[in-house]
Amino acid sequence: MAIVEVKVPQLSESVAEATLMTWKKKPGDAVAMDEILIEVETDKVVLEVPAPAAGVMAELVEADGATVASEQVIARIDTDGVGAAAAPAARRQARRQQQLLPHPRLHRHPHPVRHRPARQAWRPQPRPSTWPTTVWPPARLQERAKTVA
Repeated sequence: MAIVEVKVPQLSESVAEATLMTWKKKPGDAVAMDEILIEVETDKVVLEVPAPAAGVMAELVEADGATVASEQVIARIDTDGVGAAAAPAARRQARRQQQLLPHPRLHRHPHPVRHRPARQAWRPQPRPSTWPTTVWPPARLQERAKTVA
């Protein structure tokens, strides 16, 4: 098992210590060569610490927020674990791809279609009567009915 140590980069002469920010990888995660593992903050600058080799993150020696000195070991990478970490990652990727593909028997439209009620055929609106309507008192209606009949 080949273990590679991850060290704090060389700090400037005026800076004695630095603070570790948040780890981007956890133990057991696959790590690629030159992948950023953590950012180190000093009084003057923020430095990115790249992975010195590809493999699997074996151990975090220092936790988030720890104060470290120049060239101090902060993590270890197992370079023999490349294949072991790649297999679960490949399985995860295949599972994600399967979840994204629709079932072959089910076809769904990518954008749901809202069904609207059918449009009513155009019909002309009834016109209001232009003739004045007269209201006849009941007695006059009876008289008029007698004369017409």
